[in-house]
Amino acid sequence: MAEKEESAVAEGETELKKELQRVVKRILEEDDYGIEITIEAIRILSRLEEVKLKKHVGLGMDDTGLPEKFKCPLSGEIMGDPVVLGSGQTYDRPRILKWLNEGNQTCPLSKQVLSHTILTPNCLVRELISHWCKERGVALPKVYQDIDGDMITEVDRSYLNSLLEKMSSSLSDQKEAAKELRRLTKTSPSYREVFCEFTNAISRLLSPLSESESKIESDPDLQEDLITTVLNLSIHGDNKKLVAENPVVIPLLIESMKFGTIETRRNAAAALFTLSALDSNKFIIGNSGALLPLLELLRIGHPLAVKDAASAIFNLCIVSENKAKFTEIGAVKVILQKIKDGILVDELLGILALLSTHHNAIDELGDLDTLHFLLQNIRDSSSERTKENCVAILYNVCSNNLTLLMVIRREEIEKHALAELADTGTTRARRKASGIIGKIHKAFPTTNTD
Repeated sequence: MAEKEESAVAEGETELKKELQRVVKRILEEDDYGIEITIEAIRILSRLEEVKLKKHVGLGMDDTGLPEKFKCPLSGEIMGDPVVLGSGQTYDRPRILKWLNEGNQTCPLSKQVLSHTILTPNCLVRELISHWCKERGVALPKVYQDIDGDMITEVDRSYLNSLLEKMSSSLSDQKEAAKELRRLTKTSPSYREVFCEFTNAISRLLSPLSESESKIESDPDLQEDLITTVLNLSIHGDNKKLVAENPVVIPLLIESMKFGTIETRRNAAAALFTLSALDSNKFIIGNSGALLPLLELLRIGHPLAVKDAASAIFNLCIVSENKAKFTEIGAVKVILQKIKDGILVDELLGILALLSTHHNAIDELGDLDTLHFLLQNIRDSSSERTKENCVAILYNVCSNNLTLLMVIRREEIEKHALAELADTGTTRARRKASGIIGKIHKAFPTTNTD
């Protein structure tokens, strides 16, 4: 069949060349040739180009030097999205997916029974195909895109369950399974989605950490992989409640913020941040003893861990009860020092703005040094967010404090920073700045601050 098609293509190409020769001869020999002859020449050249492409990418492509490793074993055609099956064989993604979705649980070539059906992109073969096509002027095959996302088969579920079973096996098995679970839950939303469908999945996952403290101390890599898997799982909305309410999760996250690799500490804080997106979890975390370790991580942690800790603290401070608890453990002092050190200024001022709505924090934020620091930031900062949070804090701490209003009034008469912010700031900043100016006018009606 392929030989007949190739022969037909070759014959067509020969005829087109003969036609082109006749047309070109007329153009060369006739001085007064018409525009229609030129159009005909262009038409023939276009047809020749189509034939040339067909010879490369059409049904006869197998005989134009296409390497065997570029062909999908199932279709014999060039692969657009080469992927590696668990057996180590490479297939084109749509072809092997069709095979797997028909219920097959073996590798088509090796007949090996598959322990899982994870498809790993074969970037090397894809790059080689791309280079081969480019050198020959051939269009790249269209990359397959699964618009429905990853598909989890029963084989995948069995594989996932087998990884969880390894958590009660030897340390080497635990480490191998933990690394694979970390990878799967990071790269595949579908694995995150189905994970909690398994009985006691979270407890089984964390059993190496919850059953023996010595394993945490002796194998930080295992701890890092498991805590990162918890982070990955908590990204999925339906998992947040199940993960946070599991009695072993938050205590282990707390321990991991204190001990472990930098990555472990960071990811433990990030997991608390992700879980705290759910309002009910804000109370669970606030009552768990996690606030002090988060604040300590913010105070002395690695820069990357500090950012994750700050994000978690901000989320938790949305709840009034947590604002009070953070204030009681010294959050205002720690955060102010970080801001003065120039660390995460915008983010930490946002936390202070939240804390400043709670009466326990107002006294700490109402000292003169802090007041002058906030006013200076309003004048000098180029960040709209910084100015907005500074004036929000000022508004909250000076509301019922005539002494502070007096200080602000004196500076405002001289610098006009609030008046300018009320004119040019963000909507929230304008509202707060105008509110402070209004309080000054009400407290000192004869004073003109404009």
